[in-house]
Formats: sequence, structure tokens, C-alpha cells
Amino acid sequence: MRRYPKNLDCLCIYRVSNCMRKVKPEAYTPQLVLIGPLHLPLKFQALKALDRGDYITYTKSMDYLNMEKHKKYYLAAFAERFEGEEIIDGFRRMIEEEEVNIRESYSESTAWIKSSEFVEMVLHDSVFIIEFMLRFRVKGRKKIGDPLMDRGCFVNTLFEDLIFLENQLPYFILEKLFDQIVQRILPQKSKIGDDSKFRHFTDLQRCVRVETLPNHDVCIHKQHIQHAYNADKLKRRGVQFEAIGEQFSLNVRFENGCLMMSRLMVDDRLEMTLRNIMALEQCYYPLNAHVCSYILFIDRLIHTKKAADLLVEKGIIKNRTRKRHPVKQMVNKLRSGIAATGSYYFDIEGTPTILITLLLVMTLIRTWAMVTQINQHKS
Repeated sequence: MRRYPKNLDCLCIYRVSNCMRKVKPEAYTPQLVLIGPLHLPLKFQALKALDRGDYITYTKSMDYLNMEKHKKYYLAAFAERFEGEEIIDGFRRMIEEEEVNIRESYSESTAWIKSSEFVEMVLHDSVFIIEFMLRFRVKGRKKIGDPLMDRGCFVNTLFEDLIFLENQLPYFILEKLFDQIVQRILPQKSKIGDDSKFRHFTDLQRCVRVETLPNHDVCIHKQHIQHAYNADKLKRRGVQFEAIGEQFSLNVRFENGCLMMSRLMVDDRLEMTLRNIMALEQCYYPLNAHVCSYILFIDRLIHTKKAADLLVEKGIIKNRTRKRHPVKQMVNKLRSGIAATGSYYFDIEGTPTILITLLLVMTLIRTWAMVTQINQHKS
């Protein structure tokens, strides 16, 4: 059941709204591993299906149960890697100390999970995540006898599962648990994490994109662009296009008649990643929904197939999928279920439109003046 949070500072993990989920349910449901309490019932459903002999349902959920077994294997391997059961007992005590705050991180009540079961769930999930990352970091080309690491399709699927909004642990508990050993296993920190305040892995994916924007922590403009030209119309009115910056950036500039945009790399994982980031923004960043603003901005630019082809031609959109025209359909579906409260790109969207409108008005004035002069000359 949805609950009224007692600690808003902790709340950061939400159930995706039905209006977004119904567009593409599989984009929010983990395929391989269950992390945290929101999808825990899926494991119970698999166990019940096995008990009653419903092997069709069980087979669909078999990976969940196999991964629960794998978590125990990773827990034992992690203990052996460091200080044995002593470090596991220490982790368990720290989770017990933070249990209230961890529970407060979820938008739904977790009161139905007993304290001891909740602590063990967080312990197994936390150690699983860090042990997986340790193994992936040193993974070579030879098989090591780990069914998860030896199959590339499992590794890719697992990385996808760890981005799903509903499949998260709050980052503060991961940081606390592994702070004492982080210098031994992660000696070099990335730029994201040194000064960013991401709350979990979905939020980390958002930070990678949003923190490239100037004034990204400022609330978005409340006004909307009612009439904006697509890229093809902008080009025919004299606007130039240029691809700039890194692929994850959302930065857009309009200078000297040129719309400069970072490259958008479209691959098979992009839609899933963006969907979960946008679901997070709808709940946690409603006044700073910059990724949602970006998608709505792109949707206006590629309103026609010809406009979408133009951005591909200019290198602003890079297609890495097997589909011929995936971008327009993907973006159009992404905006479904999104509540637009304004736009970060209001000034940028408005500027070329205003300039083009002024040019059209000036052209009409000149035409009217010429017609007037001709009529006067005739008379």
C-alpha cells in the first residue's frame, strides 16, 4: 500500500505509475534479479507455482529463484574474499542500525516484511551487487565456473535490471557498508560520486545526463511552447544544425542561427534507461524533470520522418539498432504518460520560432510595401 512518508529526506524509490507502465510494462520489470522489497512478491509467486505444480508460471520465474541462490553463493565468496563471517556480521549490524531509514526510502509500506527478513534481504542484495561488480571488473576471456559471469547475456541483462527504478536499494546503505573497504576495491572514483548526491543507480543514470546542463538544479520554466517548428521546417527557414558534446549530455544551444545539440546514441538499451529515469523524475524531480523536457523537445524536432532523417544526417542522432527508423517511434512512446509541468528548454525552443516568425512578418511587410508601391506607380 502507498504510505505517507515520515522522512521525506529518505524517500527516493517509487512504484512506476500505471499511466507509464501500460505503454511498455517490460521496461520496468526485472528479467533476472530482484533487488529490494518492491518486486519481492515475484519470488513468492514463483515458489507457490512450484508447490502447486504450475510449471508454466514457475519456468517464467525460474531465473528469479536461481538468482536468489546465486546471492547466497556470492555472500559466501565475498566473506572469503575479505575477513570471513566477521565482515558479514558487521554488515548485518549496520543494516539493522539503518533499517528504519532504508524502509523510509520506499514509497510503499514494507511493514509486511519481518525485521529479520528485511535485514537479510538488504544484506544479500547489497553484497550481491558489490561482488558482481568486483567480478565484472577483473573478468577475462576465460570461463571461471560462475554461471552468471560466464554468460554474456546474463551480464548484460543484470546491468539492465540494476537500473530499474523499482529494483533499487538506497545508495547510502551501499556506501556505508563498503566505505571501510572501498579504498581496497575501488581506489579510483569517477567524477560522478565525488560531489554528486545521487540516491540510487537509477538516479546515477540521471546525474550522468543532467549534470552536464548549466543551472541543472534550478526549477524548469513553467511555461510551455505551444507552437514549435520541427527540424525540417527550421532548416528551410535558414536554421543550421550541429552535433556537439558527449553522447550522454542533454545540452542544447542556439547561437548565430545554429541549433547545437549533443549526440543522441540510440541503441537497444536506451529506451529502457530513459523510461526509468523519466519515471523517477515524475515522482522525485517534478520541478526539475530535465530528461522529460529533453524528450519532449526532441519529439517536437522530429515530428516528421523527414525531420528525424535530417538529425540523423547531421550526426545529432546515431542509430545503433537494427531498426531502420526507431527514433521517432521510440520518442513518441516515451512521452506517453508524462505530465509536462514546463520545459527546461523553453528559451531555446522559443528563440528560433520567434526569429522565424519575425522573418515571416518582415517578409510580409516587405511584400505589402512592394505591392503598395506598384499600385501607387500604376495610379
